[in-house]
Amino acid sequence: MTESREGLLAASFVSLADTLVVGYDVVDLMQTLVDTCATVLDAAAVGLLLADENGVLEVMASTSERSRLLEILQLRAGLGPCVECYLTGTVVAIPDIREIRPDWFAFRDGALDLGFLSVHAVPLRLRGFTMGALNLFSDSTGELNETDAAAAQALADMATIGIVHERALRQSEDTREQLQRALDSRVVIEQAKGVVSHIKHVEMNEAFSMIRSYARNARKPLSEVAAEIVNRTLTL
Repeated sequence: MTESREGLLAASFVSLADTLVVGYDVVDLMQTLVDTCATVLDAAAVGLLLADENGVLEVMASTSERSRLLEILQLRAGLGPCVECYLTGTVVAIPDIREIRPDWFAFRDGALDLGFLSVHAVPLRLRGFTMGALNLFSDSTGELNETDAAAAQALADMATIGIVHERALRQSEDTREQLQRALDSRVVIEQAKGVVSHIKHVEMNEAFSMIRSYARNARKPLSEVAAEIVNRTLTL
């Protein structure tokens, strides 16, 4: 990591910390975190998986449809490095996806089709409880160096802090209930992306950017704007 990237990482932590205020949008925070991770660590794509109240993993945030599709493939198969990271609570690094273990061949084929050649998965953990995984995909082979691996873990810890912080703001709910609400919000957001993509004739990534930009300008929660789009009470 160059000095300039270290400066960018430090600035990113300040920015992320500033979002941890009363009423902050946890979905938007997770999206900001994966975007930051992609920029700081030069990842081709980054995705974040969270477990619902039943321990079932779902995609919470992603920087592209490529990473989202690959993580959905893992979830459907129940196998892959990102799922393994969550199940074991340990870092799973695959420097060359072409040499992946046999029972992960479905992930391998999907990753290669999407242009990914390596992956680094970091657990979101708190006192022995694993709540998800932060996953970095690269278009080239090789492992993260020690400094970048530490930065990836620090960003994963920031995601964990964000989730736990919202729980502290809502003490009547436990961690799993809070995660479930965030995941439910993500479903509505995906529906809104489809609506905007269809109406505006744009790609899904651009549709999401439009929704997110509107929510920030209007100072409204991302999930609230998405619900209004789905219910046809708002047209961007």
